[in-house]
Amino acid sequence: MSLADAPVPTLQARAEACAERLLQADRVLLASHIDADGLTSAAVASTALERAGLAFETVFEKQLDADSIAGIAERDYETVLFTDFGSGQLDIIADHEKAGDFTPVIADHHQPAEAETEFHLNPLLEGIDGASEMSGAGAAYVLARALAANSGQDERLDNRDLAALAVVGAVGDMQASGGELHGANEEIVADGVDAGVLEETKDLAVYGKQTRPLPKLLEFASDVRIPGITNDERGAVSFLDDLDVECRADRSWKRWVDLTDDERQTVASALVQHAVSRGVPAFKIDRLVGTTYVLREEAVGTELRDASEFSTLLNATARYERADVGLAVCLGDRDSAYDRAKELLRNHRRNLSEGIEWVEQNGVTTEDHLQWFDSGEEIRETIVGIIAGMSMGADGVSREMPIIAFARKNDEETKVSSRGTGPLVSQGLDLSVVMREASQAVGGDGGGHDVAAGATIPAGEEEAFIEHADRIVGEQL
Repeated sequence: MSLADAPVPTLQARAEACAERLLQADRVLLASHIDADGLTSAAVASTALERAGLAFETVFEKQLDADSIAGIAERDYETVLFTDFGSGQLDIIADHEKAGDFTPVIADHHQPAEAETEFHLNPLLEGIDGASEMSGAGAAYVLARALAANSGQDERLDNRDLAALAVVGAVGDMQASGGELHGANEEIVADGVDAGVLEETKDLAVYGKQTRPLPKLLEFASDVRIPGITNDERGAVSFLDDLDVECRADRSWKRWVDLTDDERQTVASALVQHAVSRGVPAFKIDRLVGTTYVLREEAVGTELRDASEFSTLLNATARYERADVGLAVCLGDRDSAYDRAKELLRNHRRNLSEGIEWVEQNGVTTEDHLQWFDSGEEIRETIVGIIAGMSMGADGVSREMPIIAFARKNDEETKVSSRGTGPLVSQGLDLSVVMREASQAVGGDGGGHDVAAGATIPAGEEEAFIEHADRIVGEQL
């Protein structure tokens, strides 16, 4: 593949080296993370491996640590492909490589540990921001394109059809800042558009345009809070009834996708006017419109049609120990796996709603530079980070400082999740550093991205962790 054809030219040399090493393997163990980005990374990579004629097995890990890496080594695979993690654990992986346990190939976007390995594809190594410009699925996609170019097989569109899943991963990894994807992600979007699997449009920037009835769509749209509509069922219904738009069909509410382009424009314009009349600041009103990424080969009106809804569906699978279901959906199962995923999504939404309600009722503790809460066993450790992020801006929870959340992992360990905002990151916040340094100071470990990161610490060290984290955030800001 020439540099002109490469999706991300600066990563092409690394991608080709990784692809060539994989093609030399008799079989590959594919290990990936469990969130939406990890699942789409695994789906992109596994599809590319299968198309290249490589035998492989897929395993998922909630957290890649010394124990899980040792378990991977015991599987007796000579070649292990890590997707959406591995860079941050490179020091441990490198020790296994030196011991001859396996040869690692890494396609990741997290901050690398202080170690070296030969087959390492990570945007950060070439000056591309892994928190905002390329996800783990994006790194897997770059590798997939290189595999297509080097394998000689007749892959569909040189694996450019996999760009759709890569975009789902990026959106699920909260990289659509300001309402759209940036940097290397834009090149992947362009590939998907050219391949006919993606459509990029400007639209109302709210979640649920494919599936939610119009009143629920507006009532639950909380990114921009509009008095009289947000969290106000009667207000949302009244707003829609006052419009010169037929919002019902056969006595049921239409969804956003059921409206014509002109009807959508009418609703959006009225929403903006309502926001202005209720004193919503102009910079917030601007956020009502953003870029929507539509998967053209998926059925209209399903969660799979919209990248944001697709990513939420995936989060609802692996976070409840059903990564196999999420992967099957990514790989095209629209029967039993899809039905199970939708069932898990309903449960996930209920748990998120109850978790946010718990935070609002119990409140947060505010330090000099951060805010935090300890949910104990009240919130699952696999979703406490999502709830922390969704709680920012709710009653009693500030968006002006990062939030840290604790949840019990087991009798010996506590899961820590942290969330920030784009403006805080622009001021110097880097939660990956906060999580890593504060957790290591109390005998744990962690990492992630500048805007969202996590850690695991010994149970009972929560207060000491907060002291370290508050100091580090204060130094950054």
